[in-house]
Amino acid sequence: MTEHIAFTRDGSIATVTLNRPDRLNALTDAMRDRISELFLDMARDDDIRAIILNAAGRGFCASGDVTNMGNFTAVSGRHRLKSAHRMILAIANIEKPVIAAVRGPVAGIGWSMALACDMIVASETAVFSQVFRNVGLVPDGGAIYFLSQVLGVLKAKELVYTARRMPAEEANQLGLVTRLVADDDLDESALELAREIAAGPTFAFGIAKKMFKSMRTPTLETALDAEAWAQGLALMTEDHGEGARAFKEKRKPAFRAQ
Repeated sequence: MTEHIAFTRDGSIATVTLNRPDRLNALTDAMRDRISELFLDMARDDDIRAIILNAAGRGFCASGDVTNMGNFTAVSGRHRLKSAHRMILAIANIEKPVIAAVRGPVAGIGWSMALACDMIVASETAVFSQVFRNVGLVPDGGAIYFLSQVLGVLKAKELVYTARRMPAEEANQLGLVTRLVADDDLDESALELAREIAAGPTFAFGIAKKMFKSMRTPTLETALDAEAWAQGLALMTEDHGEGARAFKEKRKPAFRAQ
C-alpha cells in the first residue's frame, strides 16, 4: 500500500519515510514502486537539495515482505527483483545527496537501501544483517556490490555467509555508517546534516556523486544484472523452499545443497 510510504518537505529538504512500523517496515512491492516514483519525481524538482530516507517505529527495515516467500516462479521472482532494482537505482543515481537515518533492525534489502544512500546516520540501537542465507538466497539490492566497495571482498563474504547481526558500534568502526548517534538524537542529527548539505552547491554535489560512481568497477547496473540471474536461480532451489518453510515455522532450516 502506498500509504506505507510517507513524503514530506521542509524547504529544500525532502523526507521519505517507510511507514509500516507494525511489520518493522518490511518492504512490499507497492512500497518499492512508490519509493522509485518519489525519487524520480525528486530528481526533477530543482527546489529539493537534500533527501532524508528514514522509517517510522523502532526499526528501519527488516528486509522484504515474506508473504509470498517460497511461492515465486522464475517470472514472478524476476519481476519482484527488477522492482527492487529500480528502487535501488533511483536512490543511488539521483544527483542529490541522500541521507539514510537508521535505527533498530537494518536487514536484507533494508540494508541495501541504506547503502545506496550517500551517507548513513545510525542510532546506537541499529543492528545490521545480511539475512538472505537464512532463507537460502543470495543478497539482493546491490548488497554484495556496496559491501565489497566499503569493506573489501573478504569481510563482505563473512557477513554474507554467516548472516550474523552486526551492532552499530562495529558498523561504525568498519566505516559502514557516517555518523553514530544516540537514539534520541537520530532524527535531529540527520536533519542537521541535511540542512548543512542543502545549503551547499547542489549541482557540484551531483557531479561529484557521478565521479564517485565512475571510480567503481563493475558498475552498479552490471552488478544488479548479475544479481538478477543469480537470485533467479536461487529462488528455484529446494534450499530456498526449505528456508522459507523454516522461517514460517520458526525453526532452523536444514539445507541440503539442492
